[in-house]
Amino acid sequence: MTRRNALPLLPIITLLVMLGPVAAGLFGTLLPAFGHLPAAGLTGPSLDPFRYLFSWAGLPRAVLLSITTGLLATGISLAIVMLLTAGWSGTRVFRALERLLSPLLSVPHAAAAFGLAFLIAPSGWVSRLISPGLTGWERPPDLLIVQDTWGLTMTLGLIVKEVPFLLLITLAALGQADARRSVTIAQALGYGRVTGWLKTVFPRVYAQVRPPIYVVLAYSMSVVDVAVILGPNTPPPLSVQIVKWMSDPDLAMRLEGAAGALLQLWLVVAALIFWRLGEVVVARLARKWIAGGGRGKADRVVAAGALLAGGACALMVLVGIAVLTIWSFAGFWGFPDALPDSFTLRNWMRFGPGTLEALYETALIAITAALVALILTIGCLEAEYRFGLSFSQRAVWLLYLPLLIPQTAFLPGLQTLMLTLGADVGRLPVMMAHLVFVLPYVFLSLADPFRAWDGRMAVVAAALGSGPDGILWRVRLPMLLRPVLTALAVGFAVSVGQYLPTLLIGGGRVETLTTEAVALASGGDRRAIGVYGLMQTGAALVPFALALLIPALVWRNRRGLRHG
Repeated sequence: MTRRNALPLLPIITLLVMLGPVAAGLFGTLLPAFGHLPAAGLTGPSLDPFRYLFSWAGLPRAVLLSITTGLLATGISLAIVMLLTAGWSGTRVFRALERLLSPLLSVPHAAAAFGLAFLIAPSGWVSRLISPGLTGWERPPDLLIVQDTWGLTMTLGLIVKEVPFLLLITLAALGQADARRSVTIAQALGYGRVTGWLKTVFPRVYAQVRPPIYVVLAYSMSVVDVAVILGPNTPPPLSVQIVKWMSDPDLAMRLEGAAGALLQLWLVVAALIFWRLGEVVVARLARKWIAGGGRGKADRVVAAGALLAGGACALMVLVGIAVLTIWSFAGFWGFPDALPDSFTLRNWMRFGPGTLEALYETALIAITAALVALILTIGCLEAEYRFGLSFSQRAVWLLYLPLLIPQTAFLPGLQTLMLTLGADVGRLPVMMAHLVFVLPYVFLSLADPFRAWDGRMAVVAAALGSGPDGILWRVRLPMLLRPVLTALAVGFAVSVGQYLPTLLIGGGRVETLTTEAVALASGGDRRAIGVYGLMQTGAALVPFALALLIPALVWRNRRGLRHG
């Protein structure tokens, strides 16, 4: 098959690479959930796994935690982003906050969760700063803040990470919503800034950001690493308990874990349906609100509150990373001292060799997954351009599908299926599992810049004798160097932050910065966590810095390309 004949098939190959493991994982979950696990000498069908699952005393609480944390984190994050955009978009304050929040998108969830824990724990930095002067505390207060029973700290940890994500998605959607002119007309009619934006722009923006919002909801309901660090453990959220069952040496416990995984999937689907019904109800109520003609009397207060909330999210992540840095170099640091008695490199000398080994494994997996995702993405987009292919709305939803299905629903099944087939676990399967999650983000990052490229450049190049391949490699990709490197950096950061695919598909043999950092959560060694958390954050941030630096160096004599 020639390269020209293979190019139109790349979109199909990409979908198979992305959705094949998901389908196989769901199949691998379904069989043991109904009692069929030949590796353990068990054959189905049987409903015993579900009987054991529903007899677990902690199930109602675990289910409630999954639902409430997911809905609260998604709803509050969405409200902050939309009100922040409504009240401040186009202003200097908004541009400053945007520049502050955008880099935080690359900070891994686990690192942000550790930073938040070190910040607000009873012995955290906030408590140290106000003690003993304002509180009189000479020792940490006996308060359950981190890993609280209701999962409120876990919800907060999700919010501070999802706000930058939703803000970036919303900013991309604003360009297609004609927001500035709509708000100007609304204000000319006497509407306040926030009210005018919500009545004229929000419906158009929300229609575009609906899939990412669903992704946030599904992720927040089934996240594992943040739940291990910040969530309760008596009982834990359902996703954490599923991982415990799947990691049990007794293979029969995988049946209960598979049943729990199906329950997790049903919960997420039910929550998505509930959210969709909520959209319908809100839309009907909003029509009456819009027709009522209210101009918005409290717009300034709402805008100020949104700015405060958005700034607080950015500050918590930034200060949390700063506290991780301090702990990584801390000598003796007793309570209630605001800073350690001394700073030392001893922590890095002690944990450095381990972090370097984990960094090598992390980088190798991330680079491979991101490069393969980039090649497939460029192939798909080039096939779309050359052969006039078009991606329907249905295809867009297929792109989001691996992100909408909970990892705990299909990764345990994929692990069980590999065990049943006698397939080896290790680095290569982990790379393939990471690719499932990296590919959608790389595609979404590169698609708009690739499609927006000025096609007249191709006409000029063709007139000068260049063929389609020459136009791609010598004209288009060099001009799109910055978006290509940014998409690669996004894929790298997504891979760095993957916890569950590495843990389950790697069979415990693949040790990355994320798996090692989360494993330290139960030990409570803050210096070790500081070293691993800082290394993890650096591993995710460095590619973004290179994505900015390399085009500036390569095109230092080409102003337009330098910023393109």
